[in-house]
Amino acid sequence: MKDRLVFASLTIPFLTVTVALISSVGIPVSGLAHEGHDHNTFSAGEPGDARKPARVIKVKMREDGTKKFFEPARLEVRRGEQIRFVLENAGIQAHEFVIATAAENRKHAEEMKKLPDAEHDNPNAKRVAAAGGRELVWKFTKRGDFQFACLVAGHYDAGMTGTIVVK
Repeated sequence: MKDRLVFASLTIPFLTVTVALISSVGIPVSGLAHEGHDHNTFSAGEPGDARKPARVIKVKMREDGTKKFFEPARLEVRRGEQIRFVLENAGIQAHEFVIATAAENRKHAEEMKKLPDAEHDNPNAKRVAAAGGRELVWKFTKRGDFQFACLVAGHYDAGMTGTIVVK
């Protein structure tokens, strides 16, 4: 029993220091909030269930010189609909696909300028490597206009956004 107490008393401070060091050198730690941003609340709906049927929407990410964009840039979905986004990065830079409100994405893009090495791998956000692909399953539970955006530092400012209209 004494050995367990000694092990526990050494392990907890070690893990605390390890997480602090990893965070300070810019290594992405999935699931940790940054700059007060909570990756566990969602304005545009909720994470989908990959085991359930979903409409597939392919979204291509790319850049042309200084312009960065999504194809298509506008999507329409129905409230309650589950979508499987098939994300294809046809560019030479990494890009992200983040679903939120326009105001949330604008604020988050500013935060990301301070953390250029941070990467998203959340239910509503995926980083896609250059020439790579990923999927994101999302259920739109609220009506309104939402946005998908690339929050890699500088990409939002270069116009890499799109609109999702939920009817």
